[in-house]
Amino acid sequence: MTEHVDGVVSGEPAPPRVVARPGSTGSVFARPYRALTLGVILSVGTVAFESLGVATVLPGIAESLNGLGAYGWGLSALMLANIIGTVIAGRSADRSGPWRPMSAALLVFAAGCVLAGVAVSWPLFLIGRFVQGLGVGAVMAMAYTMIGLAYPELLRARMFALLSSAWTVPSLVGPVVAGILTEHTTWRAVFVLMLPLIAVAAAMTLPGLRRLRPPEGTGFPENTSTTRWWKSPQASAVLLTVGTGLLLQALLLSNVAVLAALAVVGVAIAVLGLRRTTPEGTMTARAGIGAGVVIRALLCGVYFGSEALLPLGLQQLRGLSTAEAGLGLSAGALTWVAGSMLQAKLDSTRPGQRTRGVACGFAVLLAGVAIIAVSILSGAVPAYFAVLGWGIGGLGMGVAFNASTTDTLEQTPAGRQGEVSAALQLAQTLATGVLAGLGGAAIAIVRHHGTAIGPAFLGTFAFTGLLALLGVFLSPRLRPADARQP
Repeated sequence: MTEHVDGVVSGEPAPPRVVARPGSTGSVFARPYRALTLGVILSVGTVAFESLGVATVLPGIAESLNGLGAYGWGLSALMLANIIGTVIAGRSADRSGPWRPMSAALLVFAAGCVLAGVAVSWPLFLIGRFVQGLGVGAVMAMAYTMIGLAYPELLRARMFALLSSAWTVPSLVGPVVAGILTEHTTWRAVFVLMLPLIAVAAAMTLPGLRRLRPPEGTGFPENTSTTRWWKSPQASAVLLTVGTGLLLQALLLSNVAVLAALAVVGVAIAVLGLRRTTPEGTMTARAGIGAGVVIRALLCGVYFGSEALLPLGLQQLRGLSTAEAGLGLSAGALTWVAGSMLQAKLDSTRPGQRTRGVACGFAVLLAGVAIIAVSILSGAVPAYFAVLGWGIGGLGMGVAFNASTTDTLEQTPAGRQGEVSAALQLAQTLATGVLAGLGGAAIAIVRHHGTAIGPAFLGTFAFTGLLALLGVFLSPRLRPADARQP
């Protein structure tokens, strides 16, 4: 039966799944899945390397390009572009399969790395980051879409755990390599290094996606004449990006009247776009898919919003080097993998406990935020305690992220896997961009008034802590009451 979701028609026939041979469904590396599994891991690993590497050296880039006054935009530009890339790729995959959007995603990602690497000013660098974000959003949306389409329910939790494990090697070497390259050569080398990695990822991933092309008559119809172009998901994604960008830019203004007016306009535009790009029930956190999307936003707002300030705080307030500050990012990424694998194991032995896993994950993540806040802001606590703290936070993130993602996609009809996967990725990137932008705006405000930047860090960590508490209370809504298991 066709269902209308915020003006978008869904419920069309689903793209075909890869059919497993008898007895092969016990492993994601069984013959029917092996090539696709390796390709997905490598593609996500490439994004992870870029993410952790650039996050480590971003304070130095901002300083060299005179961009500390708009530091938050270094991450927000990429995250906001993610919104557009995510929505376009998700809808395209539902229409014609993931091969075309994934091909375009890797090409655009490479182009963004080139633009950022040759930038001679902060605005030009931000343009490169925006182009990168278009590609990154599409890559991540396709990763979740491919898992939802190609793997049976038994293997999805394992694939989500492997998706997290794709950050393992990048988390170990990304911050270190980026720090060494920056200290001994130039930060531009980090972006140059990305190009061969993207080429290898494309060679490994794209051939396996051709098997997921839907046969004639499946997917979204090419002619969607019932939907006006200005109400299309793509146009709505642009609205959401523009509105959020206006809000973040408003926070950097010193004129309070202009700030307030621009912020109100930005919020109004962003809410309109958000309603049209997310599944029905998202705006009210309706139990089920809607709550799942909101929980993803809260998780990523807490984790990435706090992590965005971690390298800057350790370098600016505690005097650590670029490589030393990167250890915190590595610790969080590694324990995220551990938490995801732990949740996958619990999922196979004690099904029906995912909502508890999400609540516990939020609580552990909150503890991690508290520890890094104290470690950065208090000279009485060794700076390296922040590494331990973010290791704790990453563990909670891994458990909650795996449990919530698996449960949300498990409730999603096959014909809407691309749409819901895109909504989850959109929630992640929007929350990350907004929280990073708010943190950057707080720093810009205190710098403008010539005061210490410590209060900006304190306010940001307090806010992400409150979001973690909200996540604990919302976690029972991950499944409707009549669908919960004892």
